[in-house]
Amino acid sequence: MTVFSALASFSVVAGLMTIVPGLDTALVLRAAISGGRRHAFATALGINTGVLVWGAAAAVGVSALLTASQTAYTVLRLAGAAYLVWFGATMVWRTMRGRSASLTTTSSGAGPAEITDTRAVAAGPGGAWARGLVTNLLNPKIGVFYVAMLPQFIPADAPHLPMGLLLALVHNVEGMAWFTLLIFGTHLARAWLTGARVHRIIDRITGTVLVGFGLRLALSAE
Repeated sequence: MTVFSALASFSVVAGLMTIVPGLDTALVLRAAISGGRRHAFATALGINTGVLVWGAAAAVGVSALLTASQTAYTVLRLAGAAYLVWFGATMVWRTMRGRSASLTTTSSGAGPAEITDTRAVAAGPGGAWARGLVTNLLNPKIGVFYVAMLPQFIPADAPHLPMGLLLALVHNVEGMAWFTLLIFGTHLARAWLTGARVHRIIDRITGTVLVGFGLRLALSAE
């Protein structure tokens, strides 16, 4: 297997994995709707930074611990599940509090949309990047995917770390291309997705999805 054929083959596998709806897609869409393109791209960059970390770890054999040690996998799985449940439940809880706050401020002249937008911007792109990174790193199934797939696409005579990073970079490029389509598509429809009520509905749906992912991850045996 040559480097070129390895990259071409891996790009097909990574591309299929990228377009399958999942946790990363939910986070980017929520960021695009609630915080705009800057927050969405920051979230996508955080996710892709995590992909690079997993790629490097898999290339040097660090993430092989996830398959060799059931304890290490279980600890990371439960930590990731707890984070997702906490993050999703917090998002849903804030929509409940935001509804009460909007009813109070509407009578004093402040629009409820202003409150939602202020909260979305408060975290900043840095917070959005960190959220995407942490969510990706605490998902052990990403690590298992990389440690299972990457060795099959590293030629015998190729240095493992640079080749692993190159494969992860291919996944990054495909991921950013897909996220860009989602972000700009959401931006075009954002005129119909504005307003505090719509944002609350979106956050409740996203929060519920995150809690669902977390519970499924916690109860997963693999």
